[in-house]
Amino acid sequence: MNLQPLYTLDNCKAAYQCRWSLSIFPKQTLPQPGNWLGPLNEALRPDNVRVLEAFQQANQSLLFLLSTTPSVAPPQIVRVVKGRLQHLLRSEFPVEYRRNFRLTSVGDANLATVEAYVAKQAEHHQLADPRSQQLMTEFQLTFPDVDLAEPLNSAHGQYVTALHIVLVHAERWRTAEPTFHTITRDAILSAASKKAHRLSRLSIVADHVHFTLRIGYEMSPAVVALSYMNNIAFRHGMLRMWMESFYVGTIGAYDMEAVRRRLLK
Repeated sequence: MNLQPLYTLDNCKAAYQCRWSLSIFPKQTLPQPGNWLGPLNEALRPDNVRVLEAFQQANQSLLFLLSTTPSVAPPQIVRVVKGRLQHLLRSEFPVEYRRNFRLTSVGDANLATVEAYVAKQAEHHQLADPRSQQLMTEFQLTFPDVDLAEPLNSAHGQYVTALHIVLVHAERWRTAEPTFHTITRDAILSAASKKAHRLSRLSIVADHVHFTLRIGYEMSPAVVALSYMNNIAFRHGMLRMWMESFYVGTIGAYDMEAVRRRLLK
């Protein structure tokens, strides 16, 4: 039997904050970003990509701080920024690129801060019954060997793609039932293993789930979040257990201000 997903891009609304640092390497010195940044953003609007800041270094490399919607996959970010800029400057400055690039996920807070926040979820959401609270400690997992800042290499460049995902029970339904949360935990661990994702923190509390993970670069953040929603619901017997919404945010070793300082060096 071919089961259809319960949660899709069509029926779920995302809360998100997707930010990226992109380095690309033209073979020639281009006009300063102030000359083309506005038109580039207009050209990128249909792609759901926006350049927040751009800087050209002395070695001709271009550094971008970008925001996207969660439906944009990392390779698409690289492709549209390079392609739109090349098309924009084609008449006066034909642009050729070296094949390498680096795309890094960025958050308002750095990895250590976000991971610490996730690790303290049970403490932040105390249950009235001390025994139930103690049982929930089984569902607070840390994987100290996982480095979310470890890069993945493609044929042409390097990606560092890490996410913070939050899923909330429908109508904020709460339970401290260990069997229920065991199914949720095992579904997340199984899905991560099958997809070659690396979890660094997992916190399951009475009515929602937080986790941080390093993903591959092929899928968009939204598709990743939805895949976990559906995998967990399937393990619970196709239970419509989630709100038809989710939070997904990019995270990285450097927060936004650190990236901005780097751009301005």
